[in-house]
Amino acid sequence: MTNLRDVLTRTAQEGIAIGHFNIADFSLLKAVFAAAYELKVPVIVGASEGERKFMGVRQLAALVRSLREEFDFPIFLNADHTHTLASAVEAAKAGYDAIVFDLSTLPIDENARQTKAAVETLKAINPSILIEGEIGDIGTGSEIHDEVPDLSKGLTDPEEAKRYLAASNIDILSPAVGNMHGMVQSMVQGKAKKRLDLARIAKIKSATGALLTLHGASGTDDDDMRKAIDAGINIIHINTELRIAWRQGLDASLAKQPHEVVPYKILPAAIDAIKQVATSRLKLFNKLT
Repeated sequence: MTNLRDVLTRTAQEGIAIGHFNIADFSLLKAVFAAAYELKVPVIVGASEGERKFMGVRQLAALVRSLREEFDFPIFLNADHTHTLASAVEAAKAGYDAIVFDLSTLPIDENARQTKAAVETLKAINPSILIEGEIGDIGTGSEIHDEVPDLSKGLTDPEEAKRYLAASNIDILSPAVGNMHGMVQSMVQGKAKKRLDLARIAKIKSATGALLTLHGASGTDDDDMRKAIDAGINIIHINTELRIAWRQGLDASLAKQPHEVVPYKILPAAIDAIKQVATSRLKLFNKLT
């Protein structure tokens, strides 16, 4: 089985991006894996510190590893938005393929200094693990917000990104380019879309040559995402869209079966709803549509 770095190198050469989907329970993992397996495209599943606490750091790693080994399939596991070294070390020791070491709230020089030290510690545990660093402001929380926050002052400067990359020794860079964690109701209803600063993405790619991740992509205009991939984005994170599908699928199943108490009879509708979203996004990222 190839590793994540090899897959990222190949997909970058092919001009496509790998879909990254956050999971918080087995229904989400089951749905995302099914979508990727049917399309025969690699996929990354991620879990934030909160999601890992809920599922179990080692338990989640064991589930993903079992799918990868049983089906001989390129599904990878990322420790998303990890804010402490202790949490990152725990994920590295559990066998995660990548870690987002997110110190983006710190001044950029301090972020780079602490991230470089973390990279050294984590690579000593697993030399092949990929470490992602983040700069800029894309907000917090993959949830439904009341209003769109003003993140214009936190956009990533290409030259700062270049210096940060060199100072931190990270493998992957997460910039702020108009992306935002979570969605607002108008996006959920399909009346509004996030729009990306495509020129900024291209400039960051040109300045750094780095692998780039687009966090907070739920609710983003499809054409913007296609152009973002062409501009140099290599990984695209989807979370809130899956959470909405999970809730809507579950609500519909419970309404249809108000007296049912058997989980494996209730949950398939939620899994199907999640799978539809994941399939649509994977087709877009892999230019299958």
